[in-house]
Formats: sequence, structure tokens, C-alpha cells
Amino acid sequence: MQLGIIGLPQSGKTTLFNALTGGSVPTGAGSSRMEVHTAVVDVPDERVDRLSAMFKPRKTIYAKVTYADIAGLDGSSSAEKGISGQLLNHLQQMEGFILVIRAFENDMVIHPNDTIDPLRDISIMQSEFILNDLIAIERKLERLKDEHRKGGGRDKSIIQREITLFERLQEALENETPLRALEFSDEENRVLSGFGFLSLKPMLVVFNLHEGQAAPAFEPTHPQNLAQVSLQGKLEMDIAQLPAEEAAMFLEEYGIQEPSLNRMIRLSYDLLGLQSFFTVGEDEVRAWTVRTGATAPQAAGVIHSDLEKGFIRAETITYEDLITCGSMAEARSQGKLRLEGKNYLVQEGDILHIRFNL
Repeated sequence: MQLGIIGLPQSGKTTLFNALTGGSVPTGAGSSRMEVHTAVVDVPDERVDRLSAMFKPRKTIYAKVTYADIAGLDGSSSAEKGISGQLLNHLQQMEGFILVIRAFENDMVIHPNDTIDPLRDISIMQSEFILNDLIAIERKLERLKDEHRKGGGRDKSIIQREITLFERLQEALENETPLRALEFSDEENRVLSGFGFLSLKPMLVVFNLHEGQAAPAFEPTHPQNLAQVSLQGKLEMDIAQLPAEEAAMFLEEYGIQEPSLNRMIRLSYDLLGLQSFFTVGEDEVRAWTVRTGATAPQAAGVIHSDLEKGFIRAETITYEDLITCGSMAEARSQGKLRLEGKNYLVQEGDILHIRFNL
């Protein structure tokens, strides 16, 4: 899973990236520089901590998410060309976006549009993606209509269905509706999967505040696949760069149960329609990532392709049942373990042991 951190210059994108990674990438770089910094981050999960305490494994592994700090997007793409070149390529590769919106005042850090207006900045960035997608869709429609007129290739009924689909996308974008707000059939999703439309990707809006500042009121017109969270980017970066013991003392002193950053990571994980299941044992306790709605064999394939090929059954217990029982042996004696077949849909927090034969 890879999420791109985007935003207008001086919004605090790199500060947030440093907070996520505990890194020290220089902040305040000019927007004209096309730079991408990436890092893999653990998804905070107290369930992994409790399972690790129960099994005392040699290794404990959390679910992972990759963040990319993408510079160069400043809301100034032209109506003729849209976002182009290397920047567009990076954006299209992302599964979703973290949109950092500046809400803090700082006379030493000048906003590119002179004033602080979070809702305006959201609109600028949304419009950037909508414009880029609209240009791409208009070009695609021209090619499809030309193909339909000339014939001699694909079935014309298939081409016409695609024309109808892309005309629907065009109408939505012309009405400033991001594609993520639309619903698509499985067939339409297959057609769209190779295009990398930017406004189709899920987005988490992060309001970057100064200390003690209230979050702006934001009620999106199209809330589908869109979430929001507020945090103090500079403070979160300072905490992330402290040694673990000092960070814990700081949080305790200020009565902070956990960094807002942890909630942001979990929100970005949930935003992509992902869920965690676990494998446990003396060797390893591990959180695995799978799409919501995945079957037991598909979850087995995330662990290893051979487990999916030779799948027989999944021995399954819920996290809550295992914690209540206190041990796997007690859970077994109470009949909490169950055998699930190929059609079982894995649930959030399931603990699986895959039985297979090749």
C-alpha cells in the first residue's frame, strides 16, 4: 500500500513525512523541485502488542504502509496539458493521497497565495486533479469515437459501452465532481483500472495546525472515499524524533494518550478498504494486510502463494475470543476455534492458521 503526501508549497508536507518516519528530510524546499522521498511505516496496532505479549515470539511484525512525500504540485497546471511528465507518473502510481492543508499562521513562512484559507486550498488541489482527469478523459473519448467510427477491430458494442462510461465521467468532472464520488460496476472498474485517474483515488485531508488551534470546519460536498483528520505537524515531528522513553514522558506530561499521527496512519489504512488479520506462534506474531471482502484462500496467498494453491481449511478464531480465553489451548478447549473453507470471508482481526497440501 502506497500513499502520496501532497499539498501546496509551505503546507507542511515534508514536516508530516518526517513525523511519520522519524526522519530529517529538509523542509521548505522550493515547489519547482521534483523530489520524492519514500518510507515504510508500521501501522500502530495494540492488538499486535497484546498478541506478542501472549506468545512472546522471536519476531513481532506490524502491518506496513508506504508513504511518498511528493514535491512539485502547486495548483498551476494548464488547462491544455494538465499535470505532466515525471510528476504525473508518480501521482498515478499512488493508491491514495494524504492532502496536507495548511491552517497555521507563521509570518516567517509565506503562503504561496499570501493568506491562510484551508477551504480554498482544498478546492485548488481538488480542481487540479479534476482538470487533469478531464483532459485525459476527453482525449480517450476522441480515440474511442474514432475507433467506433472506423470499425474493423473490437466489437462495436464493447466500444459503445466504454464511450457511455467515459461520457459519464466527463459529465461528472465538468460539474466538478471527483470520480471517487461515483459508483462503478465490476466491469467498469476493470476498464478504469489502468488509467490512474487522480480524482478517483481515495484521499485523507490532514489539517496542519499550530499548537492549541481548532480544526477548520470542513463538510465536503462529495464525502465518498474522503476522510479528514487534524494534527500539529511540527509537534508530531518533534515527538517522533525523540528517543522512545522521552517521547513517552512527553506524552504523559501533556496527557496525550497517543500521537495524532497514529490515528492518521490508521485512517489512511482504512481509507483504502484494507483490513488486518493475524498469524501467531512462538516464532512470529504478525499482522497481514488484505482487502476487505477477501476470502480465506486469498488471505492465505498474502502469506505465501503455495498456501493459496494448496488451501484446504483455515483454522480461525477472533482476536476478542483469544484475548478472553487467555491462550490458544483454552480457546480450543472452549470450542472457540473453527474450521472455515474456501468461501469464508476474512473478518477484521481474525487469527488464522492455514491448513494446506501441495
